[in-house]
Amino acid sequence: MLAAAILWWMYRGIRRDDVQQALESEMSWTWMLFSFPFGIMAQVFRALRWKNFSKGIGTVVTERVIDSVLVMLLALITAACQIPLFMNFFSETGVSLQGFLGTFTIAGWLVTLACGILILCTVALLVWRLNFFSRTRAVITDLKDGLFSVRHVQNPVLFLIYSLGIWTSYYLHFYLTFYCFQYTAQLGPMAALIAFVVGCFAVLVPTPNGAGPWHFAVKTVLVLYGVSQIDGALFVLVVHSIQTLLVVALGLYGTAALSLTKKKARQ
Repeated sequence: MLAAAILWWMYRGIRRDDVQQALESEMSWTWMLFSFPFGIMAQVFRALRWKNFSKGIGTVVTERVIDSVLVMLLALITAACQIPLFMNFFSETGVSLQGFLGTFTIAGWLVTLACGILILCTVALLVWRLNFFSRTRAVITDLKDGLFSVRHVQNPVLFLIYSLGIWTSYYLHFYLTFYCFQYTAQLGPMAALIAFVVGCFAVLVPTPNGAGPWHFAVKTVLVLYGVSQIDGALFVLVVHSIQTLLVVALGLYGTAALSLTKKKARQ
């Protein structure tokens, strides 16, 4: 429901012809196709890590904890590296943070507020389900054990390489799409990294594949870098839709391959 509301609000003034024009004449399909192998490699690295992972530990929770720690570290590093860049950007362009925030409409503030409240409600629900106040020590212990359980995998170094491979592939899968459009091609890898990190946090909002909050968050970053509202909205719509279709296609392929493997095993 939230995803549909955000998407309707973002694209209420955009016509189907605008999307068709973006796909047919404005977008470079060469760069989009070039990004596909990295999206596939992210899934391959994840499968390889799980195959090394399940024999030693076998818990999805541990895998998620490690991924969360990596994303947090990436966010901290990105923020530290970008503070001077943002200060220089504001001084050279004359754009102030107050002025940028002033571009938000009332609906924009409501969407941001709604996403924030939903994240807080989700965290509160998880805390309630875990009975946090009576099991705080146990939860912290489980998280600590999850992190240190990497020591029990057959090859911790290989596990780390797979983890880095997953997130590097995800980033390149996203970054290369910047070259699909003229208005994002010149933004550079650091702008893409900020949008990528912000998008990672946006998908915490419980919507299908981050639809809605991811669109809004990444578009906001692009606008900060000078991309127009319409161009930013079209970029996130095209990229998210195509990359989601790729995941669906990989899922269908995996299901068919697994079914064929089981059929051969029975023969």
